Amino acid sequence: MTNFIHYLFCEAAMTTLSNPSPILLPPPLGGTLVNRVRRPGPDFDPAELAGLPRLELSDRSYADLEMLATGAYSPLTGFLGEADYLSVIEHLRLADGTPWSIPITLPVSREEAAQSTGRVVLTHGGEPVGWIEVQERYEGRKGFEAREVYRTEDAAHPGVAALYAGGEVYLAGPVTLFEVPRGAFPRHHRTPAEVREVIEARGWRTTVAFQTRNPIHRAHEYLHKVTLELVDGLLLHPLVGQTKGDDVPAGTRVRAYEVLLERYYPQARTLLSVYPAAMRYAGPREAILHALSRRNYGVTHFIVGRDHAGVGSYYGTYDAQEIFSAYTPEELGIRILKFEHTFYCKTCGQLVSPRTCPHGSEHHLVLSGTRVREKLRAGESLPAEFTRPEVAEVLRGAYTAQG
Repeated sequence: MTNFIHYLFCEAAMTTLSNPSPILLPPPLGGTLVNRVRRPGPDFDPAELAGLPRLELSDRSYADLEMLATGAYSPLTGFLGEADYLSVIEHLRLADGTPWSIPITLPVSREEAAQSTGRVVLTHGGEPVGWIEVQERYEGRKGFEAREVYRTEDAAHPGVAALYAGGEVYLAGPVTLFEVPRGAFPRHHRTPAEVREVIEARGWRTTVAFQTRNPIHRAHEYLHKVTLELVDGLLLHPLVGQTKGDDVPAGTRVRAYEVLLERYYPQARTLLSVYPAAMRYAGPREAILHALSRRNYGVTHFIVGRDHAGVGSYYGTYDAQEIFSAYTPEELGIRILKFEHTFYCKTCGQLVSPRTCPHGSEHHLVLSGTRVREKLRAGESLPAEFTRPEVAEVLRGAYTAQG
């Protein structure tokens, strides 16, 4: 079965490559790639903002500001107004019918809301990073939002906890960002427009994106390489925004990708670029957001595996795949590649899935994230069938340094 799948993918790839056509990247959602980055220069002096009200952004809101201003969240030009907010929660669409799954909002306290009128300077770490033209102020329906978006009101859910911790009032309006913050990963930090430029320069007519907040392991590598038999290029797009405290730090995950790409991936067909969004752990709803935003990066295919963007036991194993039936393929504008859980089978002697392996679970090597962290903290080695030795060394070194 595995060889047959490989044959089909090779056939598809050969057909694509043997029929060259002009490179035509998928249009951004809404038709135009939003760009609301305005760098200080001759036509703009930040001193002009002196005397305007200021608002300090959380790490999550700062990440949202970047995603909005660079077009990753096209067609949004700013934080959602009330009509769009309610429509997204109830219908998984903006008020005009455009597919959208998670409200991108700016929560503030009542005191901050009272002071936020007109143009408000946005700061992060006390430094001005942009502004918002406040057009609306409205009450967040947090219980409703939690039930519909996260499918739970349980404050133990990290996304729900962040929702509850935010202010009661939401500000809405178009935003402006002064500079794209590339500090942590300057080599790999690209805007949607810059990723599109790379894809076009490399001549990729089809590109698949892979998103993860976890360290890369052999099952991930299996998905990448099976898909590379079908498409021209692979965008490895690890999320590096805010995550929950026990997730592996972004720097460690990116370094693991770097060492893997050096030895095991075709350089000309692979691009490592970071995805600066904050993690919401909204499972199915977040899978849609991840796919739509990758369309804005110029990607034609997106991998959705088991429990995409999930946490705990709040979502079914394949809920994040099934939710895409809410839209037509034309609306999505990006092809969703759905994979089952993959693992190493000791009897098959290779990476497999339930579709290709006839053996029971006692034959399978499966390590949970918790078990992986326990082994790393104990200084133990990870099985080569689970992860490449070079990746294991990066992870072990990071955990050893933490003490």
